[in-house]
Amino acid sequence: MTKHPIILFIITNILAFGLIFFYLQPHDTYILIAGAVVLSMSLITYFCISHFRWGDRYLFIIASMLVVLGVAMLCRINYTIGVKQIVWYAIGIILFTISYMLYAHFHFWRNLQWTYFGASVILFILTLILGQRRGGATNWIIFGPISVQPSEIIKVLFAMFISCGFARQTEKRYHEIKEKYIINACVAIFCGFLILQREWGSTVVFYITYLIMLFIYSDGWGLISLNAAALCAMSALAVKFVAHIQTRVGNWLNPFADPSNLGYQTTQSLFAIATGGFFGTGLGLGHPVFIPEVHSDFIFSAICEEMGVLGGFAIILLFMVLVYRGYKICIIAQGYDKCVATCITTIFGIQTFIIIGGVVNFIPLTGITLPFISYGGSSLTTTFISLGLLQAISRNAQLKYYSPSSQATDDNASEVTP
Repeated sequence: MTKHPIILFIITNILAFGLIFFYLQPHDTYILIAGAVVLSMSLITYFCISHFRWGDRYLFIIASMLVVLGVAMLCRINYTIGVKQIVWYAIGIILFTISYMLYAHFHFWRNLQWTYFGASVILFILTLILGQRRGGATNWIIFGPISVQPSEIIKVLFAMFISCGFARQTEKRYHEIKEKYIINACVAIFCGFLILQREWGSTVVFYITYLIMLFIYSDGWGLISLNAAALCAMSALAVKFVAHIQTRVGNWLNPFADPSNLGYQTTQSLFAIATGGFFGTGLGLGHPVFIPEVHSDFIFSAICEEMGVLGGFAIILLFMVLVYRGYKICIIAQGYDKCVATCITTIFGIQTFIIIGGVVNFIPLTGITLPFISYGGSSLTTTFISLGLLQAISRNAQLKYYSPSSQATDDNASEVTP
């Protein structure tokens, strides 16, 4: 990777918004203004990260490059939605900075395990009582013009909660074997609430994340095997008895059986990707509006249509580099920080795989967002909170493992090189 990743980001921003301005008729100068605003906010934040040595220099730039591609496509689809996403991006940067400052300078987070669990249960109950159904799931609480998806907030709390238990396990502080099973039961409660809300995609993300954390940090195979068997059994029961999941699996196996009704989303997604070919139709020259929910669930299909399969591979590679940087931070972090970094990075990777795999019909489709790219205030802001925690962990690890006496050492530390 280049020594100056910000240059790649600037080029990406100029090309994305410049091409949309050039191809869309009539030319709209507000597109260029939107690009300039996104670029300015990103450069200011990157300057703070680099100048004040806030840890890994690549995390924020990779995330911002994904945001740029998402905002550019949203502005091309619907300028109003694109502007709203820019506002959410600004709020996300503020929350990124706040979460970084709080986690980097206060160290009591590992002592709040049951606070995380209690707050999650309260949010689940509020969602069941006040939530409104969208897309088959009761997962939105609406306050006038503002809608909030509590499951996105709970995702951060879930990562912090299970990391407390795994941190004690890695430090050999489990005094009673039953504590493992208490945490396992709490994870089942998380997933149970999500099932009640019909949040099938989030249920999969939570449970697989927990399974991977078990695989990484557990000594034996007993609990891993038990949970893997439970996952397989629940999946089989869901396919057998839940009509919504039966439909999703049927569309996955044969999306062209009913292309004008039940399989419409999947077939339109596949048509868009096929239309784009390797190099795409060009920004502003495709027809992404034919895809239902293109601004959220299916934005990857729109990107592939107008930027081509190669553009889609570029998105995947950016996510791979993001996950790689996250796990590289895990290598040099210790204790609770290591567990939180592992959990957050794993969630990023799993969520990306599930949504991209769904829109290309590699796996059954689930209604979750593509991190940093899909439209959604709750998703974007909480994702930046998670990124802020990861940024703080990289900074804490550098302070502990690298000496500031040598300039060369500082340069290596800023790249989180173990």
